[in-house]
Amino acid sequence: MNTNQFGRKGWTPDRIENLKDKTYVITGTTSGTGFEAAKILLSKGAKVVMLNRNPEKSAETIATLKQELGNHIDVLAIEMDLAEQASVKKAAEEVLKTVPQIDALICNAAIAQVPNQKITVDGWESQMGTNHFGNFTLQALLFPLIEKSKGRIVTVGSMGYNLGIKTIQFDDMNWDANYSPNGIYSQSKLAQIMCVYELQDRLEKAGKSDVKAYACHPGASRTSLIKTSGSLMTRFVWQLMKLSPLVQSAEKGAYPQLMCATEPNLDERGFYGPTGRNNWTGPVGEHQLEPHAKDKAVAKRLWELSEKQTSVIWSL
Repeated sequence: MNTNQFGRKGWTPDRIENLKDKTYVITGTTSGTGFEAAKILLSKGAKVVMLNRNPEKSAETIATLKQELGNHIDVLAIEMDLAEQASVKKAAEEVLKTVPQIDALICNAAIAQVPNQKITVDGWESQMGTNHFGNFTLQALLFPLIEKSKGRIVTVGSMGYNLGIKTIQFDDMNWDANYSPNGIYSQSKLAQIMCVYELQDRLEKAGKSDVKAYACHPGASRTSLIKTSGSLMTRFVWQLMKLSPLVQSAEKGAYPQLMCATEPNLDERGFYGPTGRNNWTGPVGEHQLEPHAKDKAVAKRLWELSEKQTSVIWSL
């Protein structure tokens, strides 16, 4: 195992300096790692813009954060459902009208293990439509402001990227023939991660080195992701697992995304998360990414297909 560049304890939020005058946009902050990330950024003085699909839950979250951190915190919520392109476009427009800069966009929200195939209003399988296409569009639309701010794009992937087929199933992107809750979840996370490294190549080619793109994952943390969308059996097994030492707190699960959003001079080419057993828990740092996630030919094809499917072209 590599020695951790941040020492034996790995990266922790103690390394974050004062974030006054910095603005972070985070998706999925009403629970789990997104909530913890927002809380830590706010506690360091940053402005946080939360993108969530449920306005009531957003309001409750803001109330909780103010209770815990004080009324002075600079936090606001914008409604966005990643599963609907129209909603993503509307939210992006509102973000661009509302904030003058984005120091980092943290794409934290995801859905997982949807038991039966569901198709979104835009015609995609729900996990692919939300986790991949939704984020692809959001990143592209906010990119001009991120570029102007010399900011970062942080994609929260999952070790699940390595649990399914080792490429993108281009001939059946909706998995009509072989739908599997875990298979397509893995696929959507692989697609997300592949696009980070493809974006890096495209930024380099366009001479836009001011923008940094990072891929990370939370490890196995106690969040409501499976509880809300997994099948009964998956949820039951997960509830048992959550009580085991194999799983860490949601706060620790937020460390990789916080590191990628704030740590100066962090190498973009790395893949970041817990470095313990199976990369489920342990000190946060850089660890191995399986080579299929950086397959250039597949990533390029996926990127071009994503621009075509979403009708959103990156201004690179």
